[in-house]
Amino acid sequence: MEIFGSTFDDSVFLEARDRVSVALSSYNAKLCKPEWFCESTALDTDDPLEKQKVFKFRGDLAVRQGNHQKALDAYSSCLEWVADNNLTIRRDVLEGMARCCTRLGQRERALDLADLLSKEASNTCHLISLLLLKVSIYQHFGDVRLKMTSLQQLCSMLPFNPWHWYSLGQTCLQLLESDRTTGLCSPQSFESVEEQREEQQEEASELDEDRIWLKACTCFIRTRLLLRILRQQQSSFVLQRTESTLQTTDEVLQRLNPKETTLQALTEVVSEDLIPEKMREDYQDGESLASVCLQSFQGALVEQDLNDWGARD
Repeated sequence: MEIFGSTFDDSVFLEARDRVSVALSSYNAKLCKPEWFCESTALDTDDPLEKQKVFKFRGDLAVRQGNHQKALDAYSSCLEWVADNNLTIRRDVLEGMARCCTRLGQRERALDLADLLSKEASNTCHLISLLLLKVSIYQHFGDVRLKMTSLQQLCSMLPFNPWHWYSLGQTCLQLLESDRTTGLCSPQSFESVEEQREEQQEEASELDEDRIWLKACTCFIRTRLLLRILRQQQSSFVLQRTESTLQTTDEVLQRLNPKETTLQALTEVVSEDLIPEKMREDYQDGESLASVCLQSFQGALVEQDLNDWGARD
């Protein structure tokens, strides 16, 4: 009786066949001068790929030099030579054009380019890059609420990234400050109907302010929990940045001044998924968008009656 695995195939002991050596032809690397693509003769070619490279390199150099109009022109020319199946370069060029338009104050064109990128997104990496692009566009033009929406989606896509949570918390603070300033500057009416309408608007504004305040508390608590976990594996300037952000987070939470019961409840809720095994899984990277669903960021805590919470001191 033979034990399973105790026998071997005879082919294991056969001698290897004689291998025929193939002589490799000599290879001469192409040497290029610095900024060779800036020369007028660089476009003296019929190769579409070479023209694409020239315009792409010119655009990248112009961005580095701060000449965004020149970079936009170069990227636009490059896009004409990008092959239809070269989606990587196409997305890179479109994003470069959108960022140049942002710097040039062309808000609508920048958003149109972002929408074009969103239509061509096929995986989570594309979607994350798109959301980061939108955040930069909205931040440049001062669209705080739209920026907050994109950051919320980023936090949903990357729930263990503390920097997106921190940015979202800072955006909530900015929105709170702007809403308070707007409220102080609102005109008052002496007619009873207008006064009633203003009272209703003030109540709605206060409720909205409370929700944003609670969201800010949640974001900074989540940031603090994530950074405390990550700093165990950090050192050098990375650890210094983490420690500095933790100090800022603690100061902001003191300024927001939630009740101790609110702080404990929020900490308990936002730490439920902070399991080391789950945090190590990078299951979303490159995943098809067909299986991704960005749900509303509004959690159960925010949807509860804030009066029953008694969240603030």
